[in-house]
Amino acid sequence: MRVLFIDNTHPILPELLTKNGFQVDYLTDLPKEQYYKLIPDYEGIIIRSKISIDKKVLDSARKLRFIGRVGAGMDSIDVNYAAAKGVLCLNSPEGNRDAVGEHTLGMLLNLMNNINTADRQVRQGKWMREANRGEEIKGKTIGIIGYGNMGSAFAERLQGFGASIIAYDKYKTGFSTQIVKEVQMLEIFETSDILSLHVPLTKETTYMFDDKYINNFHKQFRLLNTSRGMLVNTEDLVKALVNGKVKGAALDVIEYEDTSFEFFSPEKQTEAMKYLIASEKVLLTPHIAGWSQESQVKLASILADKILSEFTGLNNI
Repeated sequence: MRVLFIDNTHPILPELLTKNGFQVDYLTDLPKEQYYKLIPDYEGIIIRSKISIDKKVLDSARKLRFIGRVGAGMDSIDVNYAAAKGVLCLNSPEGNRDAVGEHTLGMLLNLMNNINTADRQVRQGKWMREANRGEEIKGKTIGIIGYGNMGSAFAERLQGFGASIIAYDKYKTGFSTQIVKEVQMLEIFETSDILSLHVPLTKETTYMFDDKYINNFHKQFRLLNTSRGMLVNTEDLVKALVNGKVKGAALDVIEYEDTSFEFFSPEKQTEAMKYLIASEKVLLTPHIAGWSQESQVKLASILADKILSEFTGLNNI
């Protein structure tokens, strides 16, 4: 089985496939257009986010048997159409759940305690203690939207902080534990002090966080987003930051990212983005929540395990 690597991965993935009889072509530096010409020659492709696999690509890929996504989100693949064409879509969200859980907690602690702001001020010779008085997580209600690998990993990291952890997942029920209470959206709106988004980007979730959504919240709250930037309508978030309904936001992802997630362009420097960059209420990181040294290995090895299990019967690498 010939497998085309379109994006870079940890070497363990091509090594394991090669070891088990796959013919691997690691061609990660080609122009995007070249990949669309090559894909019809392959039974498998490995991607992250460099290109989109849409109906046109799938119609041309008559040999294709699987698409492996080194990561969690599948929004760059028309998964339903792939399934209709008999193409198996595999990903590895288990590989970076720990990294996302830790990063989200780190952003929350930073946001609640003004750590970045205070650090910058001290380096400028300013010693501003009262202005940087923080808030404790203990006693707060933390609402999690989406309780899959990432949402549950964040909840696990919150143990010991003395917060009330509630979660809503439209497509999952019966997940209440000693850690988290399963609730409906009404309770999220009524009680949350902190909201953390952990849902995939779909037509249903695109710009789900907008004026209407924000106005459902009964209290001021802080927002955490380590999922996808386009879940959040940035202009509406800025309005809520200005009027105080959103007390602060920690964003690992932004609406204006390139589809590859590698950069955001200068022409996308909207007034809303300029506000986020300038605001001390906002913490920004460049889509790195799942980007740890350990997750790089786990994402690749877990995906290899799934591919080998499906096509060779091997697993537990």
